[in-house]
Amino acid sequence: MERARYGRRKEIGMTAGKIRVGLVAVGMALGLSAGVQAQVVPGHAHIYPTVDAAQADIHAALVEARRTHKRVLLDFGGDWCPDCQVLNIYFHQNPNAELLEKNFILVDVNIGHEDANLEIASKYGVAMPHGVPALVVLDDNGKVLYSQNKEFSNMRNMQATSVTEFLNKWKP
Repeated sequence: MERARYGRRKEIGMTAGKIRVGLVAVGMALGLSAGVQAQVVPGHAHIYPTVDAAQADIHAALVEARRTHKRVLLDFGGDWCPDCQVLNIYFHQNPNAELLEKNFILVDVNIGHEDANLEIASKYGVAMPHGVPALVVLDDNGKVLYSQNKEFSNMRNMQATSVTEFLNKWKP
């Protein structure tokens, strides 16, 4: 599945893609589906680029969003975060994967251990530290349409359908 993501995707695309596919396969083997809550799988996927990539990634996503008439979805989190790992699994399951592909440019924003990119989080209405993952929806001009306040910070105990509802609500 090809998703529009920014960061060091060209450099690490194959490795990260294989890790994500493997994590999704493990998740499916554990029974992750729209009706089953996720369990944290030992190990984790490399989701978030380096902390210094955020500004350029957001800028590139906004350029692409204007060209494609999609919305930008900012995902603030870190690879260490189990709830971020579960959200990533849910992003790769249908219908979420299809909704993302058709309607959003996803930008993963690395917040370190809730000590990096705090000014970017603040700019888009995400209070840090507050719990991650935190999602922000931008229109193709960069206007904040929605900024989460802890809704997905307990993703391990949520179902994939909550992500589906969110994406359907905020698609263009």
